[in-house]
Amino acid sequence: MGEKTKGIHHITAIVGEAQENTDFYAGVLGMRLVKKTVNFDDPGTYHLYFGNDQGSPGTIMTFFPWGKAYQGKVGDGQVGVTAFAVPEGAFTFWRSRLESYGVSFEEHQRFGELYLKFEDPHGLQLELVERGMGEASGWTGGGITQDNAIKGFAGAVLYTANAAKTAELLEEVVGFVRKEEQGDYVRFVSDSELGNILDIKQTRVGTGQMGVGTVHHIAFRADDDVDQLEWKNRIEAYGLGVTPVQDRNYFRSIYFREYGDLLFEIATDPPGFTIDESPDALGEELKLPKQYEQYRKRLLAELPPVYARPLK
Repeated sequence: MGEKTKGIHHITAIVGEAQENTDFYAGVLGMRLVKKTVNFDDPGTYHLYFGNDQGSPGTIMTFFPWGKAYQGKVGDGQVGVTAFAVPEGAFTFWRSRLESYGVSFEEHQRFGELYLKFEDPHGLQLELVERGMGEASGWTGGGITQDNAIKGFAGAVLYTANAAKTAELLEEVVGFVRKEEQGDYVRFVSDSELGNILDIKQTRVGTGQMGVGTVHHIAFRADDDVDQLEWKNRIEAYGLGVTPVQDRNYFRSIYFREYGDLLFEIATDPPGFTIDESPDALGEELKLPKQYEQYRKRLLAELPPVYARPLK
């Protein structure tokens, strides 16, 4: 195993109504709904995955839609802001698109980069930033072309209860490299072209509360099962408890909570989202893990219909 992760695998958040969530990420932001399944730990709740045309690691934003849940509070122990990368020169398009859908945004700079910052319909804090690195998305349509489509993650801003310990973990265990400090933020980078930047906010913002509009966890990439086991040993040697391997069908996962209260995951790149749907039909049908297949009829009756539909 190399001593550096390739970066972010996916980020998982809690949101409100499922179709509203899908309309925003598939319709407004133009990401592909690559998998429609259920929360493996709570099958009465959807687990929706959005990404590039194949749902490649480094592009996958996932959601647990809790339609009637309470609003959460963004704070320490969470990903405070999720940033997506768009091609260089795409901001003119995105300013116009966000305005056309009534999405308020503001512009600000961090580490010399210009960001468009806005919220999704359920309160998640999002950003767009132009990046030359990273493969263009093959998922286009609805007025979005490869010249302006979201490529995947640019990175994330971590809100932590212990900035020094979170930074230590990123450097000494996860394998990010400390690059620079500016004001209240410290920037860490990995070797990947997408999902390769984490900014730690050094001052506390107040304890976060899990609920709608908050990130549940952030996952980092492991090459395969062997690599993941070596990561598990490495994290435990650092002194943190790690869960047994969890089979999530499209990847395998281990979880641990670090000293700044953030929930981290290490997820394998394989097998990916085409193991149960063809590449041209991703996200079209409800896919269930084998333990819940016997409940398909009941779940289809209980879960509200969700479609990635074109918006006007």
